[in-house]
Amino acid sequence: MNTPSGVFSPPRPPVVPAPSVPLAPAAPTLAVPSYAGFLPGLESAAPADEDALWLQDALLGPHSADIVRYLGLARDCGGGPVLDLGCGAGRLAVPFARQGFRVEAVDRDADSLERLRAWGRRIGPHVSERLVTTRADLAGLRLRGGYRLVLLAGAMISAVPPGARPGLLREIAAHLEPGGALALDFTAHQPRGLAQDPSRTWAFQVPRFDGVEEWTVARQEFDLDGMREHITYHSVRTGRPGGERVVTATRKWIVDPERLTAELHGAGLRVERRRGHRLDERTQSVLLVCRARD
Repeated sequence: MNTPSGVFSPPRPPVVPAPSVPLAPAAPTLAVPSYAGFLPGLESAAPADEDALWLQDALLGPHSADIVRYLGLARDCGGGPVLDLGCGAGRLAVPFARQGFRVEAVDRDADSLERLRAWGRRIGPHVSERLVTTRADLAGLRLRGGYRLVLLAGAMISAVPPGARPGLLREIAAHLEPGGALALDFTAHQPRGLAQDPSRTWAFQVPRFDGVEEWTVARQEFDLDGMREHITYHSVRTGRPGGERVVTATRKWIVDPERLTAELHGAGLRVERRRGHRLDERTQSVLLVCRARD
């Protein structure tokens, strides 16, 4: 998950998609964060095509600020091996390998894993030889080795169905080496705030360096009964004949912090460190570092 770095004023208002696509309630709250700000939901989007992959890479790319924090934690844990769960195209795994860590990268999407391997090969054997990829769904995951650091970064815990979460956490705990740690982050919402404002809309400019200007309007909708959230990204690109419109969507689970803490405890883990960053009056970004209970 990216670390908020303030807001900026766009050079012009974002281009809103065609009126035939409903974007906002009658009186939406529209915020315009910087690209490195909090962009919830995209971390669990399953890549479907090149457009979806581009948006994923641009917003959760190797510039993400959490990489430095996780690298420091890996060094505190005494090095690798590192297990990157929900690794995508290597946003964390490849930089870790470049820093000398052995990494097992796990994802359910075969195309993303191939992109990760190709990235490692482009850098060179000193990186590619430190990377091992495993195609698997986090629900029902079975591990083989031992790890000094396990990462559920980019709020990947919210992509795991609540019924499968306790089993995943027990599997992770059983494969932590002595002194090892699990690091995970997620978005904590105030239930009252979700009930009062179940639909939210905001806009941001996607960072691109190919002469194309791209704006995205995102619509976030919460289902409290099902503890789910659905986010739709409507992107408009200029700089090409006639422009271009792309729609990307993702669904994930709303994480109950108290329930998650109980599940960690049940798996034999204790929360050693909790870091929270307030995103607004209703929402907080939370990082947990967990170790085996004594």
